[in-house]
Amino acid sequence: MDISIVIPLYNEEESLPELFGWIKEVMEKNNFTYEVLFVNDGSTDSSWAVIEKLAAQWPDVVKGIKFRRNYGKSPALYCGFRRAEGDVVITMDADLQDSPDEIPGLYRMITQEGYDLVSGWKQKRYDPLSKTIPTKLFNATARKVSGIHNLHDFNCGLKAYRKEVVKNIEVYGEMHRYIPFLAKNAGFNKIGEKVVHHQARKYGKTKFGLNRFINGYLDLLTLWFLSIFGVKPMHIFGFFGSLMFVLGFISALIVGVSKLWAMAHGMPYRLVTDSPYFFLALTLMIIGTQFFLTGFLGDMIARQSENRNNYQIEKEI
Repeated sequence: MDISIVIPLYNEEESLPELFGWIKEVMEKNNFTYEVLFVNDGSTDSSWAVIEKLAAQWPDVVKGIKFRRNYGKSPALYCGFRRAEGDVVITMDADLQDSPDEIPGLYRMITQEGYDLVSGWKQKRYDPLSKTIPTKLFNATARKVSGIHNLHDFNCGLKAYRKEVVKNIEVYGEMHRYIPFLAKNAGFNKIGEKVVHHQARKYGKTKFGLNRFINGYLDLLTLWFLSIFGVKPMHIFGFFGSLMFVLGFISALIVGVSKLWAMAHGMPYRLVTDSPYFFLALTLMIIGTQFFLTGFLGDMIARQSENRNNYQIEKEI
């Protein structure tokens, strides 16, 4: 099979028939063998009934997954990726803002130009400023942290992947925003970008909210930390813990030596516990010890993980 199209959706009953008709027209025009995987993420409208109707009409093409409740886009993509059988996997949103006409170009970039992943870039957007400005800030931060400097739109729903990519990454929580970063961490480094057409929303309303913007930054920090210290937490916690303990110990030593020096020279002195520097030093030592123990416990947990030796092996002879 040439292409699997994975479409996560939530309350998009009006757009589904038009979207599938558009996809079908593009696929047949280019003689692609394909499947369309609709992942219904706990919709409260008639989206699933529409999917069932499409599957009854085109049983060899349309497939569906229905969640009992709303889990989010990342779980929907994860389940769609597990079922995808095409050599190239395309993801797109169900709201008709992603154009199926872009699929042949994305497919060629994967199959002919050798990319592992191609992300769409909606260079000209039809979203309100309340969405576009946070998106620009988010993407600038994501480029800096991930080191993938050639991507302008990490969160674009329109992406293409080699099959091996989606089978070797785990999209969880709300990590769908950082699939290029996940792919890079898994060893798929040929990541490209294609300018794609962005259409104004035709049906329904946007699911974007400020909480997604905030959660996006928190997830980025998590992913950055796990990519560097996920299997070696002692390297960061142990380092900072040791540094703080040593600084605290030296500070306490200075306070004690200062008192002894004053006593030896007959100068007035006060109790060590009367000095605020002693308690600051003690606090540093306690926090440093806690950091060190956190790293130690993190290392013990990491060593028990089933994925501790999950290395990406491309070929063997």
